[in-house]
Amino acid sequence: MIQLFLQKFKESTLSILAIALFLTGVGLITLKSISTGHEGNYFQQSFYKQLFFLLPALIVFLIAFFIPRHTIHRYIYGLYGFMILLILIPFLGEEIASTYRWIRIGLPFGFQPSEFAKWIVVIALARYLSDHNLEMNYFSVSIAPIIIVLIPASIVLNQPDLGTAIIILVPVLPMLYWIGARPFHLFLMVAPLVSILTAFHWLSFSIWASIMVYVIFKAKPNLVFSISTFFGNLFLGLLSPVLWGLLKEYQKKRILTLFNPEIDPLGAAYQIIQSKTAVGAGGLFGKGWGQGTQTHLKFLPVQESDFIISVVGEEFGFIAILILITLFSLFILRTMRLAYNVDDRFSSLVLVGLGTIFTAHVFVNFAMTVGMIPVKGLPLPFVSYGGSFLLSSYIMVALIMNLSIDPKDY
Repeated sequence: MIQLFLQKFKESTLSILAIALFLTGVGLITLKSISTGHEGNYFQQSFYKQLFFLLPALIVFLIAFFIPRHTIHRYIYGLYGFMILLILIPFLGEEIASTYRWIRIGLPFGFQPSEFAKWIVVIALARYLSDHNLEMNYFSVSIAPIIIVLIPASIVLNQPDLGTAIIILVPVLPMLYWIGARPFHLFLMVAPLVSILTAFHWLSFSIWASIMVYVIFKAKPNLVFSISTFFGNLFLGLLSPVLWGLLKEYQKKRILTLFNPEIDPLGAAYQIIQSKTAVGAGGLFGKGWGQGTQTHLKFLPVQESDFIISVVGEEFGFIAILILITLFSLFILRTMRLAYNVDDRFSSLVLVGLGTIFTAHVFVNFAMTVGMIPVKGLPLPFVSYGGSFLLSSYIMVALIMNLSIDPKDY
């Protein structure tokens, strides 16, 4: 049995694990710099907490790597149901930082079940789509995948955790496209969101309406469906002011300060301004480890997780950021290539979904660091502090390596 497991490990894509371990090392070095000079016990410092979680992360990596794919396929719906219960449990506990995200079990740290919901939803989607591959020409078959992602996403959104809810939703479109869903059906799923976003500017909404007319004309659905789709999206656009009113005040400020940080430099725009200052101050080669003024004078908020790349930029420079971007690009491209090459449809879909999750995390984290998008509480995989996220990330690495091996009697 041990020989069989070792053979499986040799046949896996070890470069995926090597990149993950290197990025984890970068994260630990950065967290150590952040923790320098902090008083208190070890479990009050992000470096020691992250180091503590690394061993469990490697253990769950080995467990997930050696689970047979047929076992994953068979029991994923049961795991999906259990996951729904887990993300509901925080609502029964105490409110932490105005949210209900963590489960407390009497330890110095909490457990965030929504981090594990990301990859569980992907696997559940992969099973459904691989089992219904021949029926994907019908739009009705696409309704079930939407429901599969909407249930956990809606619960997480109410915790509230908008960033994680978006990550749960993101893989559904790439996975539907990968399995062969009609592009017009994917357009119908995206259209309502675009209608809402473009409705705030009359010119953009007019251009979008013209695009809708063209796409519907080319797709040639029946007349009633065409009219319903077009005017339904126009109606959604008219509802945009109502939906804007449903956003919390801090969410509105984050969006507005993206376009004009000066309107609230000490409030909603403070994080973006300090982050860009830190990255710019690092220059090409950085100020040196432990020498970041924005970091150690505490001007930069949430530096251990959401804005850890700003610390990297200030202390190690643009070169270090470029290296991280290159490594993440290699990691994601390698995952997508494995998805393309693997013969098993279920495995291929899981790899696409996991690759999409990593892509979304990396893009959002880097983009919000430099003010390209509104601030969202999404950590950088392997680098940012977070025990639950570290465990979840290594499980996803294990699944990528596990399911990318050609089906055999493992």
